[in-house]
Amino acid sequence: MAKVSITPCAVYEPEEVRRALIAALSPLGGLSFIKPGMRIGIKMNLITLKQYQSAATTHPVVLAELSRLIREQGATPVIGDSPGGPFTGAFLRSCYGPTGLKLAEEAGAELNLNTEVSEAAFPEGKVLKRVTHTAWLDDCDAVITCAKLKTHGMLGMTGATKNQFGIIPGLMKPEYHSLYPEVQDFCDMLIDLNEYLKPRLAIIDGVICMEGNGPTAGTPREIGCLIASDSVYHADVAMAHIMGLSPASMPLIHAAYLRGLAPERVEELEIVGDPEKYRMTDFRNIEIHGVQFGGRRDSVLQQLVNQVLARHPQVDAKKCVNCGICARTCPKDAITIRRKPKFNLQACIRCFCCQEMCPKEAISVKTTWVSKLLK
Repeated sequence: MAKVSITPCAVYEPEEVRRALIAALSPLGGLSFIKPGMRIGIKMNLITLKQYQSAATTHPVVLAELSRLIREQGATPVIGDSPGGPFTGAFLRSCYGPTGLKLAEEAGAELNLNTEVSEAAFPEGKVLKRVTHTAWLDDCDAVITCAKLKTHGMLGMTGATKNQFGIIPGLMKPEYHSLYPEVQDFCDMLIDLNEYLKPRLAIIDGVICMEGNGPTAGTPREIGCLIASDSVYHADVAMAHIMGLSPASMPLIHAAYLRGLAPERVEELEIVGDPEKYRMTDFRNIEIHGVQFGGRRDSVLQQLVNQVLARHPQVDAKKCVNCGICARTCPKDAITIRRKPKFNLQACIRCFCCQEMCPKEAISVKTTWVSKLLK
């Protein structure tokens, strides 16, 4: 059975982070699987052009100290991701600067600038039979996913499992949202990506996390721990519990449970460390409501549900600058730009790409008062 390790890490000081990483990885066998000469991919959460102080991306000190440990094994750490936007060398460089990755370079890591794309057959996938992915991972002997503890508009939370969505090349991400508009199918697609990539370890940066309007526009919140596991799914169960959520209520964890990959209760995990020390009872989470009753999306019943119950994006007119990024990002062309963005709620699939990619943090997830009352 997979193990989960939860270790205190109060601050992003190099010595403290190094100590916490060694303590977190030790119950999992440490980095003993790494042999001299190997190339180890570190799949960070880069997401977009964000300052690392915003808590939207994996903190550079965590990446730097993990890179040092990999170097000490005689291997080469390679850090990469495909953030939202064009998957080009210029855009990657523009994102690497604000996220503080110079620290990781100084620790001996390579920053990926290979923007080639690969395709691979994956017949064992449940919904994803071919995987179009960033080719830099093909040159890695093993992958460690290094995620951030955050809220997420569509799935409630984004952690170790969701982190692999970043292997899809930048502008293809909205296409995948369009191909898998239902939450269950989207979750199965994410699990297929993880089953294809098979990350050797999962590390979740929960030192300072993001609550509220995540995954890019929320508020930093101190929790003070690192979570590590040899299973991305088990790591997420522990993370949900720490966020004050019922793991069973999280769509991605439930999808993993249905496929026999994870339990739905933190009590069923084999944990080293005490998750109750870090559990947040007042964490500002994004409410998840199941509102798709099946059948045609354009049926009269579903249209009524979308109007009355479904969460939907809303725009803060004072912050909006009419840049149009939300409309260009939308996989269903459900946004038109007038004096401010206007949302077609019948076409909207609630992927919240608009909210995630808004550079001015002007879009948030709104829960209707009827839905709150019923809840």
